[in-house]
Amino acid sequence: MSEPSTTEAPRHPSSDPPEFVAPTEGDTTTTETRPTGAEGVDAGVGLTALLVAAARAIETRRPDSLAQDVYAEHFVRAAPACADWPVSIQQVPDGDDNQLWGRFARYFGLRTAVLDDFLQRSVGTGVRQVVLLGAGLDTRAFRLDLPSDCVVFEIDRAGVLAFKQQVLKDLSAAPRAKRVQVPVDLRDDWVTALTSAGFDPAAPSAWLAEGLLFYLPGPAETYLIDTVDRLTTGASALAFEAKLEKDLLAYRDSPIYVATREQIGIDLLDLFDRGPRPDSAGDLTAKGWSTSMHTPFEFTRLRGRGPLPEPNDALEGNRWVFAHKPRP
Repeated sequence: MSEPSTTEAPRHPSSDPPEFVAPTEGDTTTTETRPTGAEGVDAGVGLTALLVAAARAIETRRPDSLAQDVYAEHFVRAAPACADWPVSIQQVPDGDDNQLWGRFARYFGLRTAVLDDFLQRSVGTGVRQVVLLGAGLDTRAFRLDLPSDCVVFEIDRAGVLAFKQQVLKDLSAAPRAKRVQVPVDLRDDWVTALTSAGFDPAAPSAWLAEGLLFYLPGPAETYLIDTVDRLTTGASALAFEAKLEKDLLAYRDSPIYVATREQIGIDLLDLFDRGPRPDSAGDLTAKGWSTSMHTPFEFTRLRGRGPLPEPNDALEGNRWVFAHKPRP
């Protein structure tokens, strides 16, 4: 996202989302001009959804797979932009030594598994509403063993959801829980869209913001976290991914970022917002939530596979945050 001003508080009332503009290459200006037209998975942040799908496809085919997503390969093959991307590690000449399709893809596989477990623990405590913020090509409503009375709300731009729906329709895929698509840009009034779609703020809910917040300007992240707090009751839960680096450009020549730029033409540092990040975990703690923050490497060690720290590591500042709102 284009870098926002950080010297002034947002001019929008707390009930309205702060507007921000989608990124263009090299753009670091501040503006409130909104782009027009539907955005799908063929460029920009939408294309990163296909990157994650390819990583999940590769993970699915591994003999020591951490997570299974049989739909991921079909998303990759359905999009012309990534027709030549691998969907198994055997299709990568240098295999796991490849920073993108080896190490980075394994990171996404690990993240998928950890957040799968988070959601399944949540429904195990009685939660029957799941909200996927920036759902992308997430197929948890189809993959996970969720109760039939659980409702999964998928919030994303109409173009992304339409692409996903067409692929799943062609596969005759059936969700295991009730699935409700909420086609709205998170820059717009997604709260009204979500509640109009049947979300009940008075009932416990579990929320995922997977690979989302670091694309947003700081004020937009703060608004989102505050809104989740406002829309949740006791026994609700939230998991999200954050980046703690003070200077993202210090990692511009990190092997992961270089490989992603050179192999598939995605410059993540042009898509990430480079303004100061809010302390969303601290904000939730101040609101009474119990929070825990972890490095991905902790889960690598727990599960026996996944990325470990390296020099000049683009994953060094990544954190996975889990927050639970206590019962009244």
